[in-house]
Amino acid sequence: MKKIYFDNAATTQVDEKVIKEIQPYFDEKYGNASSAHEIGKQAKHAMEKARKTIAKSINAKRDEIIFTSGGTESNNFALKGLFFANYPEKNHIITTKIEHDCILRTCEWLEKQGVKVTYLDVDKEGFINLEDLKKTITDKTILVTIIHGNNEIGTIQDLESIGKICKEKNILFHTDACQSFTKVNLNVKKMNLDLVTLNAHKIHGPKGVGALYLRRNTKIVPLAHGGGHERNLRSGTENIPGIVGFAKSVDIANSKDVKKIAEMRDKIIENLLKIPNVTLNGPKENRLCNNINVSFNNIEGEAVGGYLENEGICTSTGSACASNTLKSSHVLKAIGLESLQSNSSIRVSISKYTTDEEIEYFLEKIKKIIEKLRKISPLVG
Repeated sequence: MKKIYFDNAATTQVDEKVIKEIQPYFDEKYGNASSAHEIGKQAKHAMEKARKTIAKSINAKRDEIIFTSGGTESNNFALKGLFFANYPEKNHIITTKIEHDCILRTCEWLEKQGVKVTYLDVDKEGFINLEDLKKTITDKTILVTIIHGNNEIGTIQDLESIGKICKEKNILFHTDACQSFTKVNLNVKKMNLDLVTLNAHKIHGPKGVGALYLRRNTKIVPLAHGGGHERNLRSGTENIPGIVGFAKSVDIANSKDVKKIAEMRDKIIENLLKIPNVTLNGPKENRLCNNINVSFNNIEGEAVGGYLENEGICTSTGSACASNTLKSSHVLKAIGLESLQSNSSIRVSISKYTTDEEIEYFLEKIKKIIEKLRKISPLVG
């Protein structure tokens, strides 16, 4: 059966150029970057070259990039590390109700340690209110952490305006940019960012590798102790093949692909909204180029996804981390959807490998699936 992968917000196909770049670091250049001999130095050189590539892509300095195992570790390091470095003098964190689960679960854990967390509301398209942010900042605030591009509904927050507020108030600013990295311009100086979470597997790189941008002189406590790797901030033997692949995926990312993906996204949205009783979740403007999230209203999203998979099309009913649960999406709830609407949604996320033929096939099949499900749904009356 034909297989069409429309779940690129969960993970992406690794680019062949990335695979080729990584290969020698498994069987030829396999050294430990901490070793003093030539093979070790070879690995160290590759790692520092990769660090420079990633730093340059966000207008950072090379030594401000700390390699990690991925987005979840970077987010935990940012929030917990700043908590340990600033508590009890400061005990307040500001975030939003539409963050990735690893931010929200970390905030829940920090609340048990004595941190006060403000969860900002968002509007029906997923945007925060800047005035609300200003009002919540106090002299006890450690950090503002706000996701750049939302993983479920694609909303791209105005980081430059948020960063300006944080700079005026002298508050640290962190963003989870796993979904937006290389798709949306990210400039840590222009946006006044102090910490940024990045990863590789959302941008056609390998899984299990990411980074935390940490502005120089930011006081933070490491979570992992050991051999003093990554400037004593993240101990553990570095994943050189992953790091090399990460940098290659950044290096080959380009605006031409982003433009093409956005055009395909708009085509899908336009055609889905022609189906009766279908609504778009998230904004039309300032939306991630690869993200489509719609509610079919009165039809279970799980059923839609199941029928699509029977036709060889992979989609999602929410973020990959929560797709094996029946719990309604916290993101869709935050933008005002009732459980019935929320549970009728699917997320379609495309990539540079998506073709026009795949889109036509998807649109043909989903129209028939929706028509069939509406006929048998007990909720349609």
